[in-house]
Amino acid sequence: MLRKDIFGGSQTPDTNDRINRIIAGTEINGDLTSDSNILLEGQVNGNISCAGRVIIGTSGKINGNLVCVNAEIDGAMDGQLMVENLLVLRATARIKGDIQTMKLHIEEGAFFEGACVMRAGVSTQKLDVEATFND
Repeated sequence: MLRKDIFGGSQTPDTNDRINRIIAGTEINGDLTSDSNILLEGQVNGNISCAGRVIIGTSGKINGNLVCVNAEIDGAMDGQLMVENLLVLRATARIKGDIQTMKLHIEEGAFFEGACVMRAGVSTQKLDVEATFND
């Protein structure tokens, strides 16, 4: 849903080998949009929209909102998170902001300050079973 609605892409999440690396010591001021996965060890002062997986390393920091398919956070974030599928908060994660995701995994030691909304996935299965009732 998120991938098609927001990004207009048709890629399957996390299946491509392309990754954008933002190394420690790099600071980006402005919004970042990508169809590929992102590994963030530096700092982004702006919003990130990603049609794949975002990994925020231990030295990584986002001052803004994050919208992606999957996310794994070891670093810090100050902003809202909207993750279509799985969000993993590692023990070193420091989050200040609201979260919306379908699946959430929080390791012991992770810090989270904000509200969390867990939503159910959209089922695309059809029921092809016909029921007959005899009186």
